[in-house]
Amino acid sequence: MPPFVPHQSIVRRIWGDADVILLIFAGSAAEFALNKAVDWLFFTGKLPADPIGRLFSTVQYAQQIVFSSDAEARQAVGRMASIHAGVESKRGYAIPDWAYRDVLYMLIDYSERAYALLHRPLTDAERGELFDTFYQVGLGMGVPDLPTNYADWLPDRARHLDTDLARSTFTDKLFQRYEEELGGWRYNLLRQAQALLVPDHVRQLLDLPTRPLLAKTLWLYGLANTFRLRSAVQRILLPTAYLARIQALDR
Repeated sequence: MPPFVPHQSIVRRIWGDADVILLIFAGSAAEFALNKAVDWLFFTGKLPADPIGRLFSTVQYAQQIVFSSDAEARQAVGRMASIHAGVESKRGYAIPDWAYRDVLYMLIDYSERAYALLHRPLTDAERGELFDTFYQVGLGMGVPDLPTNYADWLPDRARHLDTDLARSTFTDKLFQRYEEELGGWRYNLLRQAQALLVPDHVRQLLDLPTRPLLAKTLWLYGLANTFRLRSAVQRILLPTAYLARIQALDR
């Protein structure tokens, strides 16, 4: 069966690298805490109960779609749409279309930002591949009014950042839970990573550090890879409960 994402696509390189996926998770965790529709995940109770696990499972699900056959990926997207429809039915009204677009837009944007931070900027052709992958996911979810190419997506992404984000009590509750789950120094590391990744508007709303110390130590990442110390570094930096799941993301 043909793959959902071609084998040589940059999308597979991005979503086959556990470290890049961790950064996608970090950026998405920051921005989604500000989303005006974040109350939907509080409705189910799953996000406040296990914020790291809940957001991690979303990223993990996206990876599974990327590495599936075309038929399997489209079936998975259909199941995801059905799950959301069930939540909407229980609550009695629909998740806004703009909220679905926001999640897709985060996956596109933080995929690009995370890969650039650890490796290199994407080429124009690679940006197109990345956009097309999640555009197909959006179509499968039935999300309306999606831009059809990367160039048209950029201004729509900027518009969504301006209109769909606000700091709220939900934001502060989520970050409090992040700190409880991670502990003090790992939580500080998360905020520094988020500061390097997120757009300026998100950074300002969350009062993230403007000059994170982490920026000065990124060169150590390449050194750790050179001397095959990556797994040792992961064991130090990541909570033990999630370590095996994170390392399994490497493809």
